[in-house]
Amino acid sequence: KTGGLKKYGLDYASLAAINPRLVYCSITGFGQDGPDAHRAGYDYMIQAMGGLMSITGQPDGAPGAEPMKVGVAVVDLFTGLYASNAILAALWHARATGEGQHVDIALFDVQAAMLANQATNYFVSGKAPTRMGNAHPNLAPYQPFACSDGMVIIAVGNDGQFRALCGALGLEVEDRFATNALRVAEREALGPLIAAKTAGFTMQGLMQALEAAGVPCGPVNTIDQVFAEPQAIHRGLTVEQTRADLADPIRTVASPIRLSKTQVRYDAPPPRLGQDTDDVLGDLKSGD
Repeated sequence: KTGGLKKYGLDYASLAAINPRLVYCSITGFGQDGPDAHRAGYDYMIQAMGGLMSITGQPDGAPGAEPMKVGVAVVDLFTGLYASNAILAALWHARATGEGQHVDIALFDVQAAMLANQATNYFVSGKAPTRMGNAHPNLAPYQPFACSDGMVIIAVGNDGQFRALCGALGLEVEDRFATNALRVAEREALGPLIAAKTAGFTMQGLMQALEAAGVPCGPVNTIDQVFAEPQAIHRGLTVEQTRADLADPIRTVASPIRLSKTQVRYDAPPPRLGQDTDDVLGDLKSGD
C-alpha cells in the first residue's frame, strides 16, 4: 500500500506512450499527491485517521468506552471494490475513445467516502458525530434487544413499523414516541420500555412475532451460526473443494456475485504453500 508507480521510478505517461489504451490502477494509503502521499497506510490506522473509530464503540462514560476498530479490514475491502469499479469505468472509456488512464485510489479517500450518513450529519449540523454503541444516530429504535436466550436486532425504519412493533409487543403508542424525530430525542426513555418486553421472549419467538407484524429484525449471530442459517444454506454461501493432500474438504466463503448467464465458477481449491512456485519461476526463466 505504498509507492505505486513512483516506487519503481515509473510514471503513467511513460507507460501510456507504449500502450495508449493502458489502464493502470494504483492503490496506496494516501494517493499519488498531497502532503501525505509518501506515507504508508494500513487498514487499522486508516480506520482511526479517517474517523471510523471515533464513531465505533461504546459512548464515553459507558463500560469499555474507547474508540474501536471494526472486526474485519473494511477499509481494505471497500478500497478493492472502489478500485474494481473505477477500473471498469476506465476500461469503458478506453473502449470508447482508445485512451487509457491512471486510476489513483487511496485508502484514506475511501474511508472518508465510507462515512456516508455520518459525514452528512456533520456537514448539516457542524457537530462531529460521536460513539453511540449500537444505537443509530438517525433512527430509533434501531439496536439490539436482549431476549431470554440471546439478542435480536430490531430495525424500525419508519413510523408505521414502530406502530407495528408496539402492537407485537403489547406497548402503547405514546404521543412522545409518535414520530422518528421524537423517538430519537427520547431514545433513553424508549429503549428500556422495549427491553422490558423483549426480555420475556426467546429469540425465535420474538422474531416470529415481529416478522408477522412486518417489523425488520434479525438475530445477533456468531460466525458459525451465520453459515448454519437456512438462507445461507439455500444460497450456497459455503464452498467445499477437495485437494489430494488433504483428507477433509477445504471450506471457503462463496462469492456474493450472482449472474444469471455467467455463474461464478470454483475451478481449483486454494493451493498449498509454494504449490505453484516452480511453474511461476519456470515461466520467468523461459521468458514467458
